[in-house]
Amino acid sequence: MSTLICGSIAFDTIMVFQDRFRNHILPDQVHILNVAFHVPEMRREFGGGAGNIAYSLHLLGGHPLPMATVGDDFAPYADWLDGRGIDRRHITAVPGSYTAQAYITTDLDDNQITAFHPGAMNASHQNRVDATDGVSLGIVSPDGRQGMIDHAQQFATAGIPFIFDPGQGLPLFDGPTLLELVDQANWLALNDYESRLLLERTGLTLAELVRRVEAVVITRGAEGSSIYTGGEEIALPAVTVEAAVDPTGCGDAYRAGLLYGLEKGLDWPTIGRIASLLGALKVAHHGTQNHAFDEDEFADRFSEAFGYVLQ
Repeated sequence: MSTLICGSIAFDTIMVFQDRFRNHILPDQVHILNVAFHVPEMRREFGGGAGNIAYSLHLLGGHPLPMATVGDDFAPYADWLDGRGIDRRHITAVPGSYTAQAYITTDLDDNQITAFHPGAMNASHQNRVDATDGVSLGIVSPDGRQGMIDHAQQFATAGIPFIFDPGQGLPLFDGPTLLELVDQANWLALNDYESRLLLERTGLTLAELVRRVEAVVITRGAEGSSIYTGGEEIALPAVTVEAAVDPTGCGDAYRAGLLYGLEKGLDWPTIGRIASLLGALKVAHHGTQNHAFDEDEFADRFSEAFGYVLQ
């Protein structure tokens, strides 16, 4: 059985400005801003939530089935997925469009200026959950607004349990729409900021939110994460890494760990530890799909980190 991953496929172009933005942006002149940053260092990465989650879930030995819309420029990404053995039968090309693109410029203080072009992602509603087969689990991650609404409804109608992961797409929804999406989902995955924004928009308390789903997972970066389920909070510390190289995509890696644990029917403390470890392995590498390990290596790292064997 497969895990259907509804979300974006994107190219991330990452550039490094070897100075600080604050040295070149005059606060009293931002209304006539006209600056150019010389960026001698640049790399292009394969990204997007659906691609990132599928990549990490596949490493774990799961069965990801990404569902996304892409443009005419998708060929290099298609070759990458094929080379990793990731099934792309539900990745749909939208002629005359670009695959979603993020252009990210980072300065020496790790400040970022990002331009995002959604491109084909805005047509994500063209894909349908009910056009798949053999799917036992799913996730609705950031995507085109209508696609997120439709896919959540289609999962619920089909009786397929799924995680709702609004992420950067959360500002697209008002309170009533968010409540509807929450009530259709089985589980929620949010970072700390997203959880606060969701509570503000819906008017719920955290306790009220937790009662509406089977579990709420809230990540807090280096401070770890919490899983609220069964009337209790499972607090999980972050896994220590020698060097945190790049946090981009750690949330997607964490969600891949959640899906793997749910796919295997594991208990929540173990699911959370798998997710935390996967996020730590990702943060030690640049980009969102450059970490690598096999199942035995992951099991060894799990035992080292948590003191028991992953079954």
